[in-house]
Amino acid sequence: MKKLILAATLLGLVGTVHGDIQAPPGAEYTSSRKLGRAISNILYGVMEIPEQLGRKNDSLGRKAGWSYGLVNGTQKAFKRMGYGFYELFTFHCPTYKGTFKPPYSKCGADWRVEMNPSDGLSEFPPELGFESYFSHTRTQTW
Repeated sequence: MKKLILAATLLGLVGTVHGDIQAPPGAEYTSSRKLGRAISNILYGVMEIPEQLGRKNDSLGRKAGWSYGLVNGTQKAFKRMGYGFYELFTFHCPTYKGTFKPPYSKCGADWRVEMNPSDGLSEFPPELGFESYFSHTRTQTW
């Protein structure tokens, strides 16, 4: 009887250890997220222009910011809006390697990167102005 109880206990412990089922890596990418990504890319894709103006101004100077930044931002805005319309018309079917992941933020073997370094497009458009998702401030209180 003791062997039966011991076997049942061990089987129960092994069953709980192997019963840890997690979501697959791409489970957060669904058709509704693809639709939201498409709408945000269409509506806010033009935010790439002032974003690139600021980035190129900071890294290369004012003249490059207003010339190269304007051209690069316009190129990225049209690319983002094109991907937005593509994902709007295909949001109901998995198009990128059988998943709903964005085809433009893939970088190498690790698909969880935020930005593709070859074209610089993140999953969602950049946010200008006050960024409300930071829970801390830069001021120091005494």
